[in-house]
Amino acid sequence: MELELLQEKYPKFIYESYNWEIGGGDLTANFSFTMGNIKFNPGIIIRKVNLAQIEKIGKSEISNLIFNIGLAEIPSYWKAACPPKIVVKAGYMDKGQIKFWQDLIFNMGQFFYENELPFLKPEFEVVAQKQKIAPIQKRFSGRYLVPMGGGKDSLVTLELLRAKNKEIETFTLNANAALKKVIAVSGAKNIFVERRIDPKLVELNGQGYLNGHTPFSSILAALGVGLAALYGYKYVAISQERSSSEGNVEYLGREVNHQYSKSFAFENKFRAYSKKYLAKNIEYFSFLRPLYEIQISKIFSRYPEYRQSFLSCNKPFTISARENGQDFGWCGRCSKCLSIFAMLYPFIGKFAAEKIFGKNLFEDSELLPVMLQLCGQSGCKPFECVGTANETLAAFYLSLSNTEGAKPCLLAYFEKNILPKYPRLESQSKKIISSWNGSHNIPESLVPAVERAVLE
Repeated sequence: MELELLQEKYPKFIYESYNWEIGGGDLTANFSFTMGNIKFNPGIIIRKVNLAQIEKIGKSEISNLIFNIGLAEIPSYWKAACPPKIVVKAGYMDKGQIKFWQDLIFNMGQFFYENELPFLKPEFEVVAQKQKIAPIQKRFSGRYLVPMGGGKDSLVTLELLRAKNKEIETFTLNANAALKKVIAVSGAKNIFVERRIDPKLVELNGQGYLNGHTPFSSILAALGVGLAALYGYKYVAISQERSSSEGNVEYLGREVNHQYSKSFAFENKFRAYSKKYLAKNIEYFSFLRPLYEIQISKIFSRYPEYRQSFLSCNKPFTISARENGQDFGWCGRCSKCLSIFAMLYPFIGKFAAEKIFGKNLFEDSELLPVMLQLCGQSGCKPFECVGTANETLAAFYLSLSNTEGAKPCLLAYFEKNILPKYPRLESQSKKIISSWNGSHNIPESLVPAVERAVLE
């Protein structure tokens, strides 16, 4: 559908209200959004919450956290018609809050790019009669909450923190069987959270309303701080790497980054937002921010116990896969699979890599276009959470160097057609593997642990 027609039909998106309750040992929160005659009612369920936890924090403070999780849900529903105005009736927002959420929507570059839309920044109108709620002032113990997605990054964070004898709990959102298996292998104590997406949104997608990528890590960020407050954790240690700050393509004079809500820019903005509006003494930071994807892969190779359970392919985590009960593993066909295969191959070897993926992805000629995109040789970087072009070149170079005898087709192509363009790739690869980015928010006492992990 045309943007102008949609905006004319739906001039306002309204965050009407939210509610939450404790029942059956769970905290259930529901959000009410309207857009014309369309009503959305998404929600979340946080398992195993009791009244004592609520009383420790305070009901109004919990309400504020839930209200903000609702704000984080808005982009997923607003995008269906991109109304020019977002009306907030559910709670108070000041100019700083409005700017933060406007900025998040404005940075939905992939959505605008793929739908050939201009970058949009909806006007916010706050009509709530409720009073402003101060951020939680309570001080929390020095424990760590680690969001787990089932991939290697969060497992590296978990294991490096464990090596420092930190008290840790993990949390998962909509854990499928694959993710539950990872949690079981890790032996971590885990908080299970379920996010309910209103099926009306899927119906609208089928009717031709606007659809596309919306920020997910911002939902995890708001949820993570809320859970940290609820369960008494001072630190929310996310696992977003240096690579995620690199964009995919330029569009209308601006960089489009599939991983914007994983970037260092967003991390800094959310940290400031969280301390000012959510919980003053909770530290939200990425434990892996100084590292490239390939460096994290090298560290991950030291934990073979996870090789048959970790899963970074996004296919099993899609809405349709969940609804159809398709709890399969690596698809072996997407850019994410090839990227992870190439990043791990130099450090775990051919046979271990094949055992994880069920085949040697370097032997699949149909993945050649994907390899060219990942290496920056054609098109734009795939809209997936993959490494930078330079570190992918390093990964293929190191994989080639570690392969004896006849080369599989992708490595043979790389050797003949790409490697000659980069005569210094050997030294550049070494530099990437040992590099360190000083721009991070890691607590000072933990920095040596990450530095040592790089050098080992």
